[in-house]
Amino acid sequence: MLLSRYERMIARRYLLPGRGEAFIALVAGISLVAVMLGVAALVVVMSVMNGFRAELFDKIVGLNGHVVVQGYGGQLRDWRTVVEQARATPGVVSATPLIEQPLMAGYNGRVEAVLVRGMRVADIRANTTLNSNVVVGSLASLKPYSGRIAIGSRLAQALGATEGSEISLISPQGPASPFGTVPRIVSYTVGAIFEVGVYDYDKAFVVMPMEDAQTLLLMGDSVGMIELDTDDPDRVELVAAPLARKVGERGQVTDWRQMNAQLFEALSVDRLVTFTVLSILIMVSVFNILSSLIMLVRAKTRDIAILRTMGATRGGLMRIFMTVGTAIGAVGIGAGLILGFVLLYFRQGVVSGLGYVTGQQIWDPSMRFLTELPAKTDPLEVAGIAAMAFAFSFLATLYPAFKAANTDPVQVLRYD
Repeated sequence: MLLSRYERMIARRYLLPGRGEAFIALVAGISLVAVMLGVAALVVVMSVMNGFRAELFDKIVGLNGHVVVQGYGGQLRDWRTVVEQARATPGVVSATPLIEQPLMAGYNGRVEAVLVRGMRVADIRANTTLNSNVVVGSLASLKPYSGRIAIGSRLAQALGATEGSEISLISPQGPASPFGTVPRIVSYTVGAIFEVGVYDYDKAFVVMPMEDAQTLLLMGDSVGMIELDTDDPDRVELVAAPLARKVGERGQVTDWRQMNAQLFEALSVDRLVTFTVLSILIMVSVFNILSSLIMLVRAKTRDIAILRTMGATRGGLMRIFMTVGTAIGAVGIGAGLILGFVLLYFRQGVVSGLGYVTGQQIWDPSMRFLTELPAKTDPLEVAGIAAMAFAFSFLATLYPAFKAANTDPVQVLRYD
């Protein structure tokens, strides 16, 4: 929008109302603050929602893989053949055999439900999700038949266990007796404690060498499943389809979308609803710009009439008032982006402060899956939010600018 010199001067004058126009200035200030808060809220909420999805995807897939080949009856006896077939499938990066079984763990009279995961030692040491989140001990201590295991931090807290503690794993699959099946109770030493950041995993996971898990669960040389990583998680269905046809008689192929469908679908719906509601709030906030401009036009009717008699065109007057309104919106958008980024940077402190003030636990990991509030800002999304708010602000200026441009100087100055 190109303005002439006098149009810029008048627009600048109208942006800073003088004496007797304090109420107009107040409404304009409220408009600016409303746009700022709406933009900041939308940036913060969308970044947090993106962070939720990214963190959950990275940590869930980091431990569960993109595709899982689950043996029928919980066992894959010819798992080595399946591993070779999986590695030969185009798009598959790695294939990891493992055992996963829900059991009970006990220590000092405390009992907790756990999920025992048996992995080859080489796979344990190559798993970046586990290795980068060890808080106590070392995964290097986990060796076949060493009797050492790694447990999640929340499980360690629930049991009261630390590195070196002897905890008991209770398996219902034990030897038969005249009185029925006798549960197996085997003691293991805690060699490492990890915290991946997903509450359910930190509360339940017990990692041990594959050989120890096979002995504990009386599985012989079989495994429970094979975990696959692909070169593109978004194309996982196309990659897994050929393998599903090959191993259909021995196991079921499930990808990460199917395993976590409800969770990620709920996040997508929540994200869409939140974006819609906050967009409506921004739309409502720009109505303040509309009302302040209408008040400004009514207050400046005589000035507008004089400008018309001095040769100002209708287009020039429209540009003046459109500039005033969009300037208010632009400043509000800029301030909102700054406020949003500041809140995101100090988000954990804000959550802790709110919890301290209210006396309640605002962020409960058992309900939110993650131990900390995540955030991931998408530059394109932020640009879209700014563009949407600017468009709303621009549209709000059209009616007041049109009314100003159609002011009849004869009617206004008739009795002056």
